[in-house]
Amino acid sequence: MMNRKLGTNGPVVSAIGLGCMGMSGAYGQSDDVTSIAAIERALELGHHFLDTADYYLAGHNEHLIGKAIKGKRDKAFLSVKTGQLVSPTGPGPVSGHPDYIRNAVMHSLQRLKTDYIDLYTLARVDPNIPIEETIGALSELVAKGIVRYIGLSEAALASIEKAAAVHPITALQIEYSLWTREIEAEILPTIRKLGIGLVAYAPLSRGFLSGEFKNPEDLKDNRIHMPRYQGENFYKNLELVEKIKTLASEKGCTASQLAIAWVLAQGEDIITIPGTKRIKYLEENIAAENVQLTKEDLESIEAIMPVGIVSGNRYPDKFMNTLNR
Repeated sequence: MMNRKLGTNGPVVSAIGLGCMGMSGAYGQSDDVTSIAAIERALELGHHFLDTADYYLAGHNEHLIGKAIKGKRDKAFLSVKTGQLVSPTGPGPVSGHPDYIRNAVMHSLQRLKTDYIDLYTLARVDPNIPIEETIGALSELVAKGIVRYIGLSEAALASIEKAAAVHPITALQIEYSLWTREIEAEILPTIRKLGIGLVAYAPLSRGFLSGEFKNPEDLKDNRIHMPRYQGENFYKNLELVEKIKTLASEKGCTASQLAIAWVLAQGEDIITIPGTKRIKYLEENIAAENVQLTKEDLESIEAIMPVGIVSGNRYPDKFMNTLNR
């Protein structure tokens, strides 16, 4: 099992964690029994980094994890995002108000059935609240022992620097994959300078890089609203995936494993949290840590998927507007 240190002064965690969002209706119907089995299997294999958020299906995801880790809290590293108002239909408006943060953490603790959260992350920066005030509230939770480490997600360079000046930031959670590499220009060098680790979510670009989808009609969930999965974009991107599948076959691994291995190969300060609710795919994803990419492999991958080649944004416009604040 591969472990990595999260940030200069952070904890040692599993290099491949488990993103739990899809267990709460994000990609198809929820199945609590199957999902809990996957979480238990992840812990059994030592891949203990479990990522959730209080707004995943109005707290359902936290309740689910609370059940799965009952009697095994010491084996789990809980990464929880907050800062988006909870609603039955999904993430609501962004809120970084200190009072909201103080209230939200107590509800998360109740749902998770724990008395502390390992990594508490601001999911989005609230443009109406100075980031210093939000981080100040989070630092109070650290002082009280309710939270161990503080994280940011999808934050702009200026916000990261301002936040780090108030309290040490352990991790930045942000989308990073073969298809989403914008952070390489400025964000990644800056967080490395600040000693902040990277938690890369969506390393498979919400399943597209697995090579399982052949037509836009194959999708029956919220991915149908994402530009990369729509119309001409879908077919252009599928051509790239087919090339990755060929390369993966030559390496004796799956396209998913190659994509995850590529993320891990970008630095020892990076961990990744591919999401799944099935043990089969969990074990496949975890096996990616055994895929060794040579310099020649990385050059071949780069030739297929250079920065900016993917067609379409990763989110619809209304969600893109909440990023990089």
